[in-house]
Amino acid sequence: MNEWQGSTSVVGIVSEARRRQHSACVTPEGAAWLASASAFPRSVEALWSARPAAPSVLPCGTAFDVVNLTPLFGRRVLEQLWAAGPGSGPVAVHRGRVLLLVAPGTAQRLPALLDWEEWGSAVPPMLCHGSGDAVTVPALHTAPAPREDPAGTPRDGAGVSRWVVAPDSRHPWLPGADVLLWACLRAVRTALSPAPPVLIGLPGSA
Repeated sequence: MNEWQGSTSVVGIVSEARRRQHSACVTPEGAAWLASASAFPRSVEALWSARPAAPSVLPCGTAFDVVNLTPLFGRRVLEQLWAAGPGSGPVAVHRGRVLLLVAPGTAQRLPALLDWEEWGSAVPPMLCHGSGDAVTVPALHTAPAPREDPAGTPRDGAGVSRWVVAPDSRHPWLPGADVLLWACLRAVRTALSPAPPVLIGLPGSA
């Protein structure tokens, strides 16, 4: 099992989002935007009113596309977007995967752009969901993420389904293919770059 496919807790992604003060609560404006992805937004909103704690299946390609990443690589991409880039749009974790909600059309363009890049082959396999696809998104209201078990060991977040960066606007900013390409390549290069050598002073040296 290589570095990219190794398991990592999605709880760490949630904790990092909290540290950076990203919202984990879907606002009414954000819920309206999510519902707009459906051809029947009122039906979606009625379902949420009846079952606010249930995940939902929404179509891609209209309001947003989704880039579906492994936990470790997803966290590294988010670190690049948050630390050195323009930030991210809404982000969720579901069944151990990181779901980035991105601009419509990204699902089609991003794989093609990666194919042209020298480092593109080093990017772990990703799933890009666009027009004609549908994805499961977390419930509008979710319980707090587990942190540690009674023995003090971090819990496995594979079953966690929650918003890391929740929709909070009717018109959220969404990264496009160019921004995701930059973040993916930067994450790869950072991970594969050798660590700087540690210089040890010799006795008597200045």
